[in-house]
Amino acid sequence: MSFHSLKAQSKFEFFLTPSDTLNKKRQNTVIVTEAALASVTLIGLNQLWYADYPQSNFHFINDNNEWLQMDKVGHMYSAYHLGRFGAEMLNWSGASQKNQLIYGAGLGFAFLTAVEVLDGYSSEWGASSGDLIANATGTALYVSQELLWKEQRITPKFSFHTTKYANLRPEVLGSSLNEQLLKDYNGQTYWLSVNLYSFAKESKIPKWLNIAFGYGADGMLTGNLQNDNPVSVQNPERFRQIYLSFDVNLTKIETKSHFLKTIFSVFNTLKIPAPTLEYSANKGLKAHAFYF
Repeated sequence: MSFHSLKAQSKFEFFLTPSDTLNKKRQNTVIVTEAALASVTLIGLNQLWYADYPQSNFHFINDNNEWLQMDKVGHMYSAYHLGRFGAEMLNWSGASQKNQLIYGAGLGFAFLTAVEVLDGYSSEWGASSGDLIANATGTALYVSQELLWKEQRITPKFSFHTTKYANLRPEVLGSSLNEQLLKDYNGQTYWLSVNLYSFAKESKIPKWLNIAFGYGADGMLTGNLQNDNPVSVQNPERFRQIYLSFDVNLTKIETKSHFLKTIFSVFNTLKIPAPTLEYSANKGLKAHAFYF
């Protein structure tokens, strides 16, 4: 490796290293970048999605019984990680913990609430109190752990596998893999991944070892069971799934490289494939050699 390459790598590592004290230039960069990305995303959503549907006066709907609450768990997950990234960015700028929690961790709740407002003005949908509660829960999960333990011992994670249902209703569950990741709740699993070492620091448990509790659902072609009549032959039963598995907390892997720490932080949103136990009311207990 050449001297210039080493020098460039060193500068990059320095850039990624969090500041010990408040760096106003970095803080301003974080604020401007987050505001710009949020604004562009909301404007894009409004023009590319909501503009194609009729508008109405702002209103709420009750969709708490839809999709066996998988969408609500997804809101919690999204609010948590958007807030975590916001707090970590402010930590990189050297901001105080107070500001990290108020202005960083609140990013997920603020952004998703803005999306909820757009829903509220669309006659096709409406603002959901359940979504708002789920958003607040995700933010509270991050903030409460920082206040209580000054670390994240319990991390929401996500995994996905394709299902047969998307082909039956691609207009609802997605016609491509990217769409199915967001729309096919049958293939989504949300986890609470618990770091064992954090609760037993005097033990010899590996710092990176987690145990994960998952929630999923299956057999859903529509949001509500009442809407299943047109496809009842294809969709005889919907049910919840509970999972127990091992996981890895990537942020606990020791390294001096801030580049790797950044990569580990990003991918710590995903549950790794691992041996898993699954329980559902209609199928009982089932073991998976690897489940994702």
